[in-house]
Amino acid sequence: MTLDSYNGDVHTVPQSENSPIDTEKERELFVPPLNFAMVDNGIFRSGFPEPVSFSFLQSLRLRSIIYLCPEPYPEVNVEFAKSNGIKVFQFGIERCKEPFVNIPDQVIREALQVLLDTENHPVLIHCKSGKHRTGCLVGCVRKIQRWCLSSIFDEYQRFAASKARISDQRFMELFDISNLRHSSLSFSCSKRC
Repeated sequence: MTLDSYNGDVHTVPQSENSPIDTEKERELFVPPLNFAMVDNGIFRSGFPEPVSFSFLQSLRLRSIIYLCPEPYPEVNVEFAKSNGIKVFQFGIERCKEPFVNIPDQVIREALQVLLDTENHPVLIHCKSGKHRTGCLVGCVRKIQRWCLSSIFDEYQRFAASKARISDQRFMELFDISNLRHSSLSFSCSKRC
């Protein structure tokens, strides 16, 4: 049936007319990492990417990964990054539970410098679960983008869920963006405002 002969009726295409999937590549599923989301054009966030997610990450054509954990990057992830020309920037922030949470301000600033450099885009930010450390870095990006605190906290809580930490939110609230030398206009959503 061609579009010219369409008369408004619903038709099904017989199974024999469907083209079969020929290659293994076409059958491959794209599985995003845990807590995956787009932050802005060229900036993504997630939990730790497992090998099952590598095909999905390849589709993003990443240039960089910002890894926020102190543990060495697993060899399989190093090989994936190397074989895809992805630079890995590691900013080791210890995993802590309240009331002993200490988000190091200087480490977040260093990670922001990498993140704000569009030469590193597309970039994936991740920690273990994509909740607290990743959430704090993304929250600081949102401050640069001039989001109101209630929206920053709402986004943080959507990813952290029942594990949201008051200390993380306090860190984001008190984080001083005045001495960051980067213009908020380099972000796509800021350009639209």
